[in-house]
Amino acid sequence: MTVILLRHGRSTSNTAGVLAGRSEGVDLDDKGREQAAGLIDRIGDLPIRAVVSSPLLRCRRTVEPLAEALCLEPLIDDQLAEVDYGDWTGRKIGELTKEPLWRVVQAHPSAAVFPGGEGLAQVQARAVAAVRGHDRRLALKHGGAHGKEDGGDALWVACTHGDVIKSVVADAYGIHLDGFQRITADPGSVTVIRYTPLRPFVLHVNHTGARLSAALRAGPPPKDESKSDEAHDEPKGESQTEPAGAVPSSDAVVGGSTD
Repeated sequence: MTVILLRHGRSTSNTAGVLAGRSEGVDLDDKGREQAAGLIDRIGDLPIRAVVSSPLLRCRRTVEPLAEALCLEPLIDDQLAEVDYGDWTGRKIGELTKEPLWRVVQAHPSAAVFPGGEGLAQVQARAVAAVRGHDRRLALKHGGAHGKEDGGDALWVACTHGDVIKSVVADAYGIHLDGFQRITADPGSVTVIRYTPLRPFVLHVNHTGARLSAALRAGPPPKDESKSDEAHDEPKGESQTEPAGAVPSSDAVVGGSTD
């Protein structure tokens, strides 16, 4: 299963240099609205099966045009909400850099707990659980007649926030949360992770280009779904199974990808 982690478009708090956190009513600015509309061309031609969003306004606004174009109803998931920054919420970023906790967030984010809010380790736990939970749900829904979790591949979008995305990417890379500040997730960017029974594969990080398509072909359907009446008309010798020497989807190619 493959998730496109979408950071919301640029918000009014982003341009004001304010840590919005879970503040109500923080909307997209003009550029953010352009980024939201641009998603239709960037990823709208991909076979997206579901759109999931943080409950915050800036995320819901970001996915509205895409979801409408895809005729999908966004699913709201509180586990994908912004970090609860507690007493830091609504403060200027420039002021926060003077706080002792700022250095902890930079160097040892796994130990950072925001006063009156939550810790970044908690954020990672809930965000990863949310992504993997939706992966399982969609795998069962699109995994063929027997509903196998690893039976098929589906592409879906999760619109959330910068630190949330960075924590999920760190988990997918298998790195300690203290390394998550090495990851970037700009407003309007997309990050793509394919989950397999063995390991996740990080396909794109902080993609802000015009069109996202490379390496996002859905995997083959289960064998019982790939069969059709036309199969009986195929000439002998043409196989419907994977090509000889094909590498299982969970395995990394020794020597690097060949596509």
